[in-house]
Amino acid sequence: MKKWLMFMLVSVLLCTPLLANEAHAGILGKGDATGTPGEWYIGDQPTTVKPGSLPIVFVHGLNSSSNTWIDQNDMDEITYNDNYQAAFINLYPTKNMWDNGQLLASKLSEMYTYFGKKMILVTHSKGGVDAQAALVHSNAGKYVEKVITLSTPHHGSQLADLAYSNWAGWLAAIIGNRNDATYSLQTGYMSYFRSITDSNPNSLLTPYYTFGGTSWGSFGGSLYWGGLYLRQYGSNDGAVTVTSSRLPYGNEVRIGKWDHFTIKNGSTTFNLFQPYLTKNVAAFTSLQPSTITPEDDQEANVVVRGGKFTGKKVETFEVEENTKSIAFDWMSQNSDSVITLEGPNHQTYTNMTKTNDTGMFQGAIHHQMSVTSPAAGTWKVKVKQPKKESYLMQVAYESELNANLTIEASSKKEVKLQVNPTKVDPKSISGDIVIQYSKNGKTKQKKISQKRFNSLESFPIKDAGEGVYHIMLDVKGDTKKGEQFERTILYTIYVDQNGKMYKP
Repeated sequence: MKKWLMFMLVSVLLCTPLLANEAHAGILGKGDATGTPGEWYIGDQPTTVKPGSLPIVFVHGLNSSSNTWIDQNDMDEITYNDNYQAAFINLYPTKNMWDNGQLLASKLSEMYTYFGKKMILVTHSKGGVDAQAALVHSNAGKYVEKVITLSTPHHGSQLADLAYSNWAGWLAAIIGNRNDATYSLQTGYMSYFRSITDSNPNSLLTPYYTFGGTSWGSFGGSLYWGGLYLRQYGSNDGAVTVTSSRLPYGNEVRIGKWDHFTIKNGSTTFNLFQPYLTKNVAAFTSLQPSTITPEDDQEANVVVRGGKFTGKKVETFEVEENTKSIAFDWMSQNSDSVITLEGPNHQTYTNMTKTNDTGMFQGAIHHQMSVTSPAAGTWKVKVKQPKKESYLMQVAYESELNANLTIEASSKKEVKLQVNPTKVDPKSISGDIVIQYSKNGKTKQKKISQKRFNSLESFPIKDAGEGVYHIMLDVKGDTKKGEQFERTILYTIYVDQNGKMYKP
């Protein structure tokens, strides 16, 4: 029978001084965790603790709680059956790494008193960032022997960038996912976090063991659309890229065919990190830091649209010749929207797969469809929704053109669109560049002139001050064969209070 949580008996609390003043501690048994930030629970105690093992503290990620290790997950049972001591903690589900780091540090102190020895942290997703903030910036390293991170966005997630972009802002604001946690996971901001964290001597005091995934789950799932969007940034698990899951001074244990949810399941990865759940296992490096390099320059494989309306809406997008497939995703707060795709040959597609998002856009509904060998030309999206509709539309292309459009940013605050002149007619390029500044929930925008589209030499970042900047490009043009194409590119940077720029 699956075991879970109940609060300690009053008599036990009164007889145990170290827990007498800690109302949030509990033990595994029947019942359930409340999910209240700061509560932590002790796993069912094995009759005999595994020799040489250290207590494991499981740390959840964004929009989650300690239940993530229990509900539809066998991690708690496996640790108990293998005679490990374990604890499960609830952090703030929507706060940044600074708030969660301070909270986690204070609770690790309590756990250290309870166990009487250092602990090993097993973290999922943003939980790994929160853990590092606790160890490096809140001095909790003295309580922790090592940290295992399961698909942690150490360098941020481009889905967080998208949530704060002009295209997705309407939807993210409606469903409540433009919060401190999402803001802090933007790649530009995480570049800043990496800079002040990796340069801190505390960052090297605790060994890190990292895992990353390359699966998106099945078509129609909430991770599948994320995988399609993130594909332009490299291999990913539907929420975090492989590159982001790595630390330059970390020990990469495995990159496997897991999606962002299955990577935290006990039956999936426990046996792989089990050898590192003792104190005296020597650190190893299966991937030397010198080989941990970023993915190739960002490719352009999507068209993104977003906004809000009531009643009817028509969107269009171009498909170039020899496109192998397109994957269409309409994400909104409404599940009953009537959506029709219409190709240039007037063929219509209406059989959408509907799923609930459980990730970065938790609370939104996906309407998805894939079309193989789509006809070249202008496609229409016709939507009927009598209620207010806030939406994010994505079309992901499987096309050789993707690699012929890239964006680069330099430390001189210059952004440039790169095109392959053998595949794309440079003179045909047109479109829009919008620079959006975001801080404390407020945004400002500036549109760059068409003449500077191909080579953006500078933009007035210092005028707006500290914050995250989104460079959003809508690109149109012709291939060398005269076929029209269209793509969307998003790039995010962070500028600190001293005017220094941090880029992914």
